[in-house]
Amino acid sequence: MQTIAVDAMGTDLAPGPEIEGALQAAKARLARILLVGPEDRLHNELAHRGAHRLGIEVVHASEAVTMEDQGARAFRRKRDSSIRVAARLVNEGRAQGMISAGNTGAVMATAKLILGPLEGVDRPALAAVFPTAQGKAAVLVDVGANIDSKPSHLEQFAIMGEIYYRVIFGVERPRVGLLSNGEEPQKGNELTREAFKRLKQLPLNFIGNVEGRDLTNGRVDVIVTDGFTGNVALKVSEGLVEVVSSLLRQALSSTLTSQVGYVLSRKAFQNFRKRLDYSEYGGAPLLGVKGVCIICHGGSNANAIKNAIRVAAEFSEGLVNEKIERELAGVAAGLSKS
Repeated sequence: MQTIAVDAMGTDLAPGPEIEGALQAAKARLARILLVGPEDRLHNELAHRGAHRLGIEVVHASEAVTMEDQGARAFRRKRDSSIRVAARLVNEGRAQGMISAGNTGAVMATAKLILGPLEGVDRPALAAVFPTAQGKAAVLVDVGANIDSKPSHLEQFAIMGEIYYRVIFGVERPRVGLLSNGEEPQKGNELTREAFKRLKQLPLNFIGNVEGRDLTNGRVDVIVTDGFTGNVALKVSEGLVEVVSSLLRQALSSTLTSQVGYVLSRKAFQNFRKRLDYSEYGGAPLLGVKGVCIICHGGSNANAIKNAIRVAAEFSEGLVNEKIERELAGVAAGLSKS
């Protein structure tokens, strides 16, 4: 069983969701859990929930990073933060992966500096999972780890994202697309046009350029872009989900006249919400670092934490990092021969 370090002080309502998610993961035997945070408080919370038989181990961390802290500064100043202690557990081999719903900048900075990059990886990338109209998931890489990217970085993002999708979602030949402003190869800016040439030469199922609408229509499995564009796309999508959900709720409330109609429509709305629920996917993996690092939304509930633990364990069990290093080495060897 894989061991996963859980930053217990990351969510908006910490440590409640982290503890509940860890309990659910432990009960389902998804992984062995190291819960990181203030020792006395976590022990009291676990005892209150009767969790002494589940084997969750508490690892003390005296500090917590807030959302107001700057990432790099928090790394330097809060040396005993729950984020840093969790990363240290992975670096020391006591855990195979870590998850945190804390300050994204701080988690990325800590993972990059303590865990370090994989062999052959120039820039780790953050991958986000999107629900699609076909009921499957799509992964967007990068969504904010790298604001400025080079064509070679997008090439690495494609390889890492394709391997991640293959292992986690069980698809043998995921379709990989490059996010651009048109499907034609000549569309896009200098970055995307050069990246298109590189991706076309990789041993991937590259389907060419894709547009913003393809993030959610199910046409592509892995979408590659730079961190600036990817983060904008992610935030727009999150906002759109909230607007659509709110408008649909208002429409249902204003048009329902019968008890039966209300029950049926409420059930349909709940099914709709579940299909768009980010907590089913857990969090976003930081691809390209040693060990496993899953970054969750600050508003994550217990279900999101549980699923992040599951994804972290599957990531480690699936030897994603070993496959990334091997395939990047193969690409480098091919380039040297040419």
